[in-house]
Amino acid sequence: MIVVVAPGQGAQSPGFLAPWLEDADAREHLHRLSEAAGLDLAHFGTDADADTIRATEIAQPLLVAAALISFAGLRNADAAAVAGHSVGEVAAAVLAGVLSEADGMRFVAARGRAMADAAGRVATGMAAVVGGDEQAVVDRLAELDLTPANRNGGGQIVAAGELPALAALQADPPARARVIPLTVAGAFHTRFMAPAVAPLTELAASLSPADPRRRLWTNHDGSEVDSGAAFLDLLVGQVASPVRWDSTMESFAAAGVTGIIELTPAGTLTGLAKRALKGVPTVAVKTPVDLAAANDLLDRTA
Repeated sequence: MIVVVAPGQGAQSPGFLAPWLEDADAREHLHRLSEAAGLDLAHFGTDADADTIRATEIAQPLLVAAALISFAGLRNADAAAVAGHSVGEVAAAVLAGVLSEADGMRFVAARGRAMADAAGRVATGMAAVVGGDEQAVVDRLAELDLTPANRNGGGQIVAAGELPALAALQADPPARARVIPLTVAGAFHTRFMAPAVAPLTELAASLSPADPRRRLWTNHDGSEVDSGAAFLDLLVGQVASPVRWDSTMESFAAAGVTGIIELTPAGTLTGLAKRALKGVPTVAVKTPVDLAAANDLLDRTA
C-alpha cells in the first residue's frame, strides 16, 4: 500500500509553483482553487517573495492548492491511502473525499486568516529541535514554557511559544541537539491558537463532510479515521493541539505501507520517513519531473 502525504507550513519557497503552471490543465485547476480561496494563488506561487508567502493567510491555501495540483498528475492512485502534516491534513481531507475541493479551499483560507489573527496577539514562533535525548528535550521545553507542538519522529521535535523563550532555547539547547528557527508566523498547534477554534467551528457547521473513500490517518494521534464528520472535528481542533506525526508514521508501519509519495512542495516528510521508516521507498514530488518516479512507484504496487 502506498501512502500519499501532504506537507505542512514552512515547506513553501518563492516560485515553487512555476514549473507546474507550464501545463494548461494545472493553470485552470489552480484558477478554480484560487476562486474558492479568494486569493490569486498563481501570483503567490510564482512571483511573490519569501516574506509574502510566509504570511499564514497566504501560505496555508497555497500549500493545499499545490498538493492538490501535484496529486492530479498521479496515475493509479485510486487505492492510495492519504495523510497530511498540519495544514496538509486539509489537502488529505479533499483527497480522501471528506471535503470537496471548493470546501477544502474555503476551509483552509479561513484557517489561515484565523490563525494569522491569533498569531498577531502575542509575538510567538516555532523552532525545530533535532537530535538529543527526547525526554531531555521535552524537559528543557517545559523549563522555558515552550510546547512540543510537533513530534515529528526521526529525532525531531518542534518547539513553539513566545519569541524570548525560543531565543533562550537556541542559545542554550539540550545536549547533543540543534535548534533551527522555522519560517512560520506563530506558535501553531498550541494554546496561542485557541482564538482560531471558534471561527473554524462556525464554518465547519456549514459544511457537509462525507466519509473517506480512501484510508485516512490523522496526525492528532496517528489513528485511522473512517468518519468524515469526526475528521472535520479533528481539523478544527488541530489548530490548537499538537501534531503527532511520529504516531502517524508508526501507524504507517503497522499497516504495512510499502511506499510514500510526498506532494508538492515535497522533501520534509520524505526526509522524516527515511529516518523513521527505514527501507520504505519514498518519492518527493517537487516538480512535474518527479511525477515519473511517483507513478512508477504506484505502478509497481497497483
